[in-house]
Amino acid sequence: MAEIRRQNEKAFTLIELMIVIAIIGILAAIAIPQFSVYRSRSFNATVMSDLRNTAVAEEAYYTDYKRYTNDKNKLVGNYASKGVVQISDASETNYTLVGYHPSGDKTYTLIGPGGIITSN
Repeated sequence: MAEIRRQNEKAFTLIELMIVIAIIGILAAIAIPQFSVYRSRSFNATVMSDLRNTAVAEEAYYTDYKRYTNDKNKLVGNYASKGVVQISDASETNYTLVGYHPSGDKTYTLIGPGGIITSN
């Protein structure tokens, strides 16, 4: 025999479920763009760190050879593993590093020795 439903039984109505789904949608619409901004900042910070590390490697190379190098393979360690750092110019007295991350939104330049990182 089929069970008879009691009058005091509790359940969610369709309207209540639709309101909850709408609230979740609104919260997601707010959170997802902010998440993208934070990810982009993270990638940009990685590039700046890679630029500093490559500059340290250039200075170590200068200590040994009394000049800077255009060849990243001659630098000690793998300093540009996460972002893309290029040595655009190097001479006996200075060097220029350019870095970007494919998922970031900025390109950075460091002119050394002793330079600061600027964004383009």
